Amino acid sequence: MGDTLKVLLLNGSPRMNGNITLALKEMEQVFAENGVEFETIRLGNKVIRGCVACESCRKTGRCVFDDEVNVIAEKFREADGLVIASPVYYGSANGTLMSALQRLFYSTHFDKSLKVGASVVSARRSGCTATFDELNKFFTLCNMPVATSQYWNNIYGWEPGEGSVDLEGRQVMRVLARNMVFLMKSIALGKKEIGLPEEEQRVWTNFTR
Repeated sequence: MGDTLKVLLLNGSPRMNGNITLALKEMEQVFAENGVEFETIRLGNKVIRGCVACESCRKTGRCVFDDEVNVIAEKFREADGLVIASPVYYGSANGTLMSALQRLFYSTHFDKSLKVGASVVSARRSGCTATFDELNKFFTLCNMPVATSQYWNNIYGWEPGEGSVDLEGRQVMRVLARNMVFLMKSIALGKKEIGLPEEEQRVWTNFTR
C-alpha cells in the first residue's frame, strides 16, 4: 500500500443501475472529494461458482477456479479499504456475491489486518439488518476494522433508482464513506507514529480436540 489510499468496492447487484449502484455512487463521490482512489466492480452479473473445499489454495494462495475472484484478490491485496454491497434476497445477500466472497477470503493468504471494511445493503422493505450482519462477518473474521455510519448502512427501494428518494439512506452512505476515509487515514498515521499492535502466535482449536 502506498501513500494514496485505495478502496475496492464490490457491487453484488445484477442490475446495471440498481439501488446498490446509487448507494455506492454516494460513497464514490466522497472518496473522490478526499483524494481516495477507488474502483468499483460489479459481481452480481458474473458467473461465479461456489467453493468446493478442494484445499488447493492452501498451497498456492489463489483459488483453483481462475476467474474474477483471483482478479479481485490482487486488487484487495493493494487496497486500504473494502466495501461489499448487496441487495437482499430472501433475507440474505446475493448468492453470486457470497460465492465470490467465500472463495476470496478463504483462498487469499495475505494479511488483511487493519484494512477497513464496510457493508452496504438495499431492500424493498425488510431483510437489511440480517444481510448487513452476514456481510460484516467477513471483516470480523480477519482483524479488519468495520466502518459504521449514523444508522445501519441500508438504502431502500424496489425499482432501479427508487432509492434516490431515500434521503436518509443516501446520507448514511456519505457519512459511511467519510468515516472510512477517517479510519484509513488514522490507521496509516498510527502505523507511522505508533506502530502496529503486538501480535501473538495464533492459537487454533477445534471442538473435537
